[in-house]
Amino acid sequence: MTEEALKRISKFASKVLRHAPETIGATLDADGYIPVDDLLAGMASKGMRVSLDGLIEVVENNDKRRFGFSEDRTKIRAVQGHSVRLEGSTVTAAIPPAILYHGTAEGTVATILREGLIPQSRIHVHLSKDVVTAAAVGRRHGRPVVLLVDAERAAAEGVTFYLAENGVWLCDALPPSYLSLASR
Repeated sequence: MTEEALKRISKFASKVLRHAPETIGATLDADGYIPVDDLLAGMASKGMRVSLDGLIEVVENNDKRRFGFSEDRTKIRAVQGHSVRLEGSTVTAAIPPAILYHGTAEGTVATILREGLIPQSRIHVHLSKDVVTAAAVGRRHGRPVVLLVDAERAAAEGVTFYLAENGVWLCDALPPSYLSLASR
């Protein structure tokens, strides 16, 4: 499958599995899964015909490891990034490293340093374990700025951090007192 096809399928699957399962007439279960057959049929109904092998290729080759199959590969879900609330969870509470990073666009920095990080339309705030990844995230939204997150102090003071299956760190929100500029 071409890179372009992999990307197109990944974007559509992300939309369905993270934000809008109703797009294909599906409903996420408590842990965010839908039957693989439902996803494939729903994609086909939208003109995006993908075989099971093609879907497996998308899941296995996604650089951000956004998706996961159930153990028997009959169900699929997004591992993080949801804007729909789930009864279960795709993430696990965990003790974070001392420092995490958040990549954003230059135009949002003043607001974030004043108000903190809030999940906006998603369930969690997304954090990176390294500056390079955070800068890449920020670059998607404009001129990148990386914020340093004092995760050790935040966790000690009661902020719960979560670790998704794909290594992305998350939290519900983060007050500005735990943030500083890492780079501009």
